[in-house]
Amino acid sequence: MNEWADRLLAPRFHGAAAWMTTVVRVVAGVLFVTFSTGKFTDHMMEAADFDRYGLPWPDGAVYLAGILELLGGLLLVIGLLTRPAALVLAGNLVVAIATAGRVEGGTFHLGVGPAMLVAMVFLVWAGAGAFALDNRLRGRTPPPATSH
Repeated sequence: MNEWADRLLAPRFHGAAAWMTTVVRVVAGVLFVTFSTGKFTDHMMEAADFDRYGLPWPDGAVYLAGILELLGGLLLVIGLLTRPAALVLAGNLVVAIATAGRVEGGTFHLGVGPAMLVAMVFLVWAGAGAFALDNRLRGRTPPPATSH
């Protein structure tokens, strides 16, 4: 069982390729943290939008989405619990695309949202990449890049 879990949690990329995963993880994390701030700083407008999108309990849903995006984004930035955070954020994005994308459309909801969803699915599959707390907690670091 431990070997199976270890293979499931192992990073898919090593060396220089692991840095590509790191860039995706950190950029996506920063974007999620940025997206979350609007849910707290302009809460009433966000709640009105959530109501227009047909989400139940829009006031609470804005806080829930903001907390998910803030905590998930921070976890991605530091590379801690990367796969679970990416999975939760992927679910958040599916809801955003199905609601805001359906009602408003546009390049943000139907462009950035799906691109971020692809990034989250990639991170669920690939893992944290290089320079992540996940690697330290597992007691392993990815092998260094080999030069040719």
